[in-house]
Order: sequence, then structure tokens, then C-alpha cells
Amino acid sequence: MNRVYFVGAGPGDPELITLRGAALLKRCRAVFTFAPLDETFCELIAEKPVFDPYDFDFADLLTRLDALLETGDVVFLQPGDLTFFSPFQALLEELADRAEVVPGVGTANAASALLKRTLNLSGVCTRTVLVSSRVLAEVPGAPSLEEVARPGTTLLIYMNHYPLQELVSRLRAGYGRNEPIALAHRIGLSGQRLFLGTLDDILEQTGDCTLFDEKGRANLTLIIVGQALTAAPEKAWWDQRRLRVRKKKS
Repeated sequence: MNRVYFVGAGPGDPELITLRGAALLKRCRAVFTFAPLDETFCELIAEKPVFDPYDFDFADLLTRLDALLETGDVVFLQPGDLTFFSPFQALLEELADRAEVVPGVGTANAASALLKRTLNLSGVCTRTVLVSSRVLAEVPGAPSLEEVARPGTTLLIYMNHYPLQELVSRLRAGYGRNEPIALAHRIGLSGQRLFLGTLDDILEQTGDCTLFDEKGRANLTLIIVGQALTAAPEKAWWDQRRLRVRKKKS
């Protein structure tokens, strides 16, 4: 039986796709994806037909998939993987056994690697929270961004919809202090930029860079806030950990 594979594309760099994902992309009948993935993965997609999922309403999309599945597998090449903020959950449930998810390198993982920082640093950060500022603002009764931006929290913000100046103001109101912030823009893609600063100086650092569109929406920019970005790790932790491990082995 031919299947629909939802393949995590990482942040968009073809070198960060899994080996299984790459093999499925090479052999599939057709690909559904979004820009700029259709360009960055063009060598793996080759001459296959490429569709934008949002060109179809839900019923038409299912009809098109039924037709394509008669002659081969289909791949939905999606940013990151299905774990956070994917639009495909309803489609997965509709397809049921005809669908399979192949995880990829999430954007948060790629950003952490780019920063060379663990985002849940022991002794500094008690929790790491992933949110969409847009979803928080849209859902009645959801906590505000200020309510989740608390000391001891590493905050990862997807799909920001605030202009940077307003975002910084809201984050400062939540954290109540000048917190470290990183803007990871177009990770693994052409035009990649990384800005690491504080709520005091990030506006000056970014200057005229176009990280957000005219409505304040993030343009492939992951925002990370919290002390874990810059705090010095406790070096004694290594020896304490080593002693515990050796004690278990003995």
C-alpha cells in the first residue's frame, strides 16, 4: 500500500534531514511543501511534481492525495517536524494508517546547536517553554506572553506576531529585568543571521535587518530568551556527576 509520509525537513537545510527522510524524498511520487523548502531541497525533489498544500481546501487535498497514491508514495516535507505547531494533525487523523511521520531536526535543536548552548541549564533554568505568541494572543483564556516570560524560564517563541520593539517591551514586563535574548534568523538557509544580546540592546543590534514583516510577524526567525543563553555553567557539576556515575558502576 502506498503511503503519505510527513517528513521533518529540519529548519530547511537539506543536510539536517534524516537519512530515511532523504530516501523517501528521492523515491516518492510527489511532494507537498512550502517555500523555501521547494528550493533548498530541489536536488532531492528533482523533477517530481511539487504542490503547495494551501492551494487546496481540505476535501480537494484528500482527493488529490487519493489520485497520487494510486501510483506511488507522497511526501509532505515540513519545517522541523510534527512536534510543535504543525498544521497537519487533522490530515494525519483523516489518513490514519495510510500516513506515517518521519521526524526531523527541530528548529529548537538547530538553534541550540548554532548557539552552542543547552537551553535548560542546571542551576539557572528550571523550565524551557515553547510558545507561539500569536496563538497565545488568539486563544481566549490563554496566558499572556508576559505571564509565561518569568525568571528561571528559557522561552522559545515561534510565530512571533509582535514588532520587535513591542515584543521586547512585553518580555521585559514579564521577566522584570534585562534578560538575554537570541534571534536565530533563517537557520541553515541562505541569509542566516544570529543576534545574541539583551533586552536592552537587541533593538540597536538588529538595526535595519528585516527579521519581521510589516505586520510584525517573524520571517523564519526563532526567538529565545533567558539566562541559559549566557550564564556560566557550574564546573563542579561535572565532577559531582562523574562521582555519581562511578558509584553506580562500582
